Amino acid sequence: MAKSRRLFIAVSGLALFLFLTVQMNMTVRAGSNENLSDLRGGVAALLNPDVTNSTEIVNAKAMELNLDLWQEEKEERMSNLVMANVKSALNVRSDASEEAEKVGKLYKDCGGTILDRRGGWTKLQSGNIVGWASDEYLLFGEDAINLANDVGKMIATINTETLRVRKEPNTDAEVCGLLPKGEIVEVISNDEENGWVCIDYEGSDGYVSSEYVELDFLIDAGETMEEIKAREAAEAEAKRHVNYGVYTTDADTTLLLAALIQCEAGGEPYEGQLAVGAVVMNRVRSGAYPDSIHGVIYASGQFTPAMSGRLNRVYDSGKIYDSCIRAAEEALSGVSNVGDMTHFRRNNGREGLVIGNHVFY
Repeated sequence: MAKSRRLFIAVSGLALFLFLTVQMNMTVRAGSNENLSDLRGGVAALLNPDVTNSTEIVNAKAMELNLDLWQEEKEERMSNLVMANVKSALNVRSDASEEAEKVGKLYKDCGGTILDRRGGWTKLQSGNIVGWASDEYLLFGEDAINLANDVGKMIATINTETLRVRKEPNTDAEVCGLLPKGEIVEVISNDEENGWVCIDYEGSDGYVSSEYVELDFLIDAGETMEEIKAREAAEAEAKRHVNYGVYTTDADTTLLLAALIQCEAGGEPYEGQLAVGAVVMNRVRSGAYPDSIHGVIYASGQFTPAMSGRLNRVYDSGKIYDSCIRAAEEALSGVSNVGDMTHFRRNNGREGLVIGNHVFY
């Protein structure tokens, strides 16, 4: 049986009721693949080893993506998943009190594992954060699961030295690219029966053999105060700053944004490339995400090319499309063709603004 199939049976895919097994530790730093194994698990990384009789309900969004993850429902259980329910950042504290020291922040769409609850507060772990947050700004149970499945993503990690990406799901189809071992790509659908996974390859559909990938589900994690300080210091050193809605920055950061646009939408029309840049800038300005381009791009669990190191390779190569650089410059100047939208993914029929192969929402 294919490795991906075994993995999916083990975790029951994107189950509505998740049983948390290991703590989420998904913080990725620029240029680092050292913690790649910590990224693996997604939903698997949210399962509880103490739960031995785990059965889950298939989540509707997985079915919409044609991910073949069904399993008969036997019993309903509450999950230990918790999600931030904020428009801005949520402080996580050392104890269950507004007076306690801040130990980190959860941003919009961040999730974690419930460790304890008392008096209207929840002790949680999210990434490297362990601390208490007010229940007023958290989602639990089915509400948390629904949000996680809405903002999380299914990914495939390449587990062979070099994997061919084909234009059709068969071995005779034309090869449109090669992926190195450890590369992480977003999953569009999984044809488990025939052994092919459809992935997002530079904004277009590509197909890889399920035998050579591991499939996981990722949710964003927060930042500790130490991580925030380190990021802010690096950004100050690079002299990045925001000025009245127009983001004034150095050439290197402009190229970083352009490289991300190329990784996410290099095969899309210019409007699609600009839209990706606008999403990044909307996040920078929103207050609900890190307040810099670097912080937004490298936020854990958010942009797949940043997680895999592919973004850094494109940036270091210097081979960035002129159209992507132009889209980055236009987005930096304040232009947005997606309003204040802060999300996008491959168009899977969900409501939103469709541009090329992506839906923005």
